Amino acid sequence: MIQQKQKPIIEFGVIGLGRFGQALVKTLSDAGREVLALDSSESKIKQIRNDTADAFVVQSLDRETLMDTGIQNCGTVIVCIGEEVDVSILTSLNIINMGVPRVISKAVTYEQGLVLEKIGAEVVYPEHDMAIRLANKLISSRTLISIELRNNLNISEIKITGKMEGQSVLQADLRRKYKLNIIAMEHNGNATSEITPDLVFHENDKIVVVGDRENINKFELYMTGRN
Repeated sequence: MIQQKQKPIIEFGVIGLGRFGQALVKTLSDAGREVLALDSSESKIKQIRNDTADAFVVQSLDRETLMDTGIQNCGTVIVCIGEEVDVSILTSLNIINMGVPRVISKAVTYEQGLVLEKIGAEVVYPEHDMAIRLANKLISSRTLISIELRNNLNISEIKITGKMEGQSVLQADLRRKYKLNIIAMEHNGNATSEITPDLVFHENDKIVVVGDRENINKFELYMTGRN
């Protein structure tokens, strides 16, 4: 049995080191965050120890074993074992009942996600979300960078086409037409966040807008002449 670790709050715990879990641990560790990782595979634990020293082999995910690893000391725990539905739900429930402030669980089906949400976990659908991001990237050829916030709200950097050449911010009226707010603009390498009504757009300028993904897509279709 693993000796229980007496230590301060750990930022993140990751349970399950498949491709999703391993990528999560590596990204968090590269960002300088403290991560505790658990998996039943000794080889996976050995691989991940290059990224975090707090990595343990666990053959069971029952409450006692989880407590012995110190996972209850984490501020956020991500349960990355979505393919094993019963194990995913029971493990998430155990972690929630330990009083961990934030539990995020991977789901592979909508029904599994509903159950996880019912017991109090936040739910992510990695494959589904990745497919949506890829589709948006393929559809939105003018979008350079897109960051999805909550409730379908996006911040996107978009390159202007000749369709808007010579138009001012007032004339373009993106707020009324597309419900988009311009928060920054770059022209000839010079960026500004002071968006005045008389500011003029030129082809290949870059603007950063905030709005619903659907409205951003409509604006892009307009610029490419398909709407």
